[in-house]
Formats: sequence, structure tokens, C-alpha cells
Amino acid sequence: MDTKDPVDGATDERSARERILEAAIDRFAEDGVTGTSLKAIAEQAEVSQALILHHFGSKDTLREACDARILGELREQMRLSAEQGVELDILEAFRRRQQHHPAALPYLARSLAEASPSVVALVDELATETLRSMEQGVANGAYVPTEHPRERAMVMLIWSLGAVTLHEHVRRLLGADLTGEPAALLPYFRGATELLTDGLFSERMHGNVRDAISRLEQE
Repeated sequence: MDTKDPVDGATDERSARERILEAAIDRFAEDGVTGTSLKAIAEQAEVSQALILHHFGSKDTLREACDARILGELREQMRLSAEQGVELDILEAFRRRQQHHPAALPYLARSLAEASPSVVALVDELATETLRSMEQGVANGAYVPTEHPRERAMVMLIWSLGAVTLHEHVRRLLGADLTGEPAALLPYFRGATELLTDGLFSERMHGNVRDAISRLEQE
């Protein structure tokens, strides 16, 4: 592909830096950071590799800029949820970002699996916000109380992040598109709602699990 570096007066409405950033998000989402070359990003952005280095200095710095873009948008959704006083719905926050950038959820899935420092910081923020949200849910009667509020909140967070990380398998096994419209999530939400509302264990099995936990606590 013929690559041209934008110059002053270029007709492209987006700056070269913005095109590089969007191309990098797409490529990192598709192939991962390790599997993506600057050449591939340059070809998609229709710039030279030298221009990428001019704007970002290195692939690591470019990746940090991509994290700042996508994760910053997710933080904004978290902030809006907190201001509106609603329970945090991580999947809904991801889906809203997906509407603005189709590669947002695949990018987040890759980032969660690779655990960059910026993603670790975001997960810690999500942990704090999830606990706050579930405590609010108990207070307003949406959730039942528990003796282990933090453990329950962290398990819920891990389940949600796990669904995002495995979103392609969710689509393959359930036919549910976590990036799509609400109707596309029905197969996933049916199973999740049944587990959370009706439970899984019979009373006998529940008793066995309680006894096992009690033995572990004593040990």
C-alpha cells in the first residue's frame, strides 16, 4: 500500500496522529500487541512507520495511548453511572463504548488477558466501583444481604470480565453477542439470570458445600 505522510493542508479531516491511534486500536484488538507490527499499523493508517515513531516514539508508548483512549472512555461510563446513582453494569458500559468504536470490546478483551499496568489499575477501579454498586443494591433492596460483601462483589466482577475476555466463545457457544443490541444478549442473560435468581445447588448440595467451607475455615 502506498503510504503518505499528511502535511499541512491535507484534506483528511482526521489528524495523522488520530488515524494512527485508531489503526493501532484495531490491529491490537485483532492480533494483540505482540502480534502487531508497526508496519501493519502504518499500512492501515496510510502513514509511514517513521511518522508513527515521530508521534509516539515506540510501540509501547503507542499502546499506552490506546489504553488511555479506550479505558478512559470506560472510566467515563463508570463516572456517569455513579452520578446517576445506578448499579454498575460492566457489560453495558462496554457495549456503550462499542457503539462509538467497534474495536473497543475486542481491544479490552486482549488488554485484560495481557494485563498491562494501565489495565491492572482499571480493574482495581472496577473492583472498588463494583463493591460500591452492590452495597447500594443491598441498601435499595435490589440484592440480598451477604456476610461476605467484598468476596461476592469480586466474584461478580471476575465473571463479567471473564465474559468480556471470552466474548468470541460466548458468541460461538450461546449465539449471544455481548457487543450487540439487548436482544442479542438474551441467551447469555437467560442463563446468568437463572443462576443469580434461582441458584444452582439443591438444598442437599448446598449443605455439603457449607460443610466443606466450614471444614476449610477450621483448618
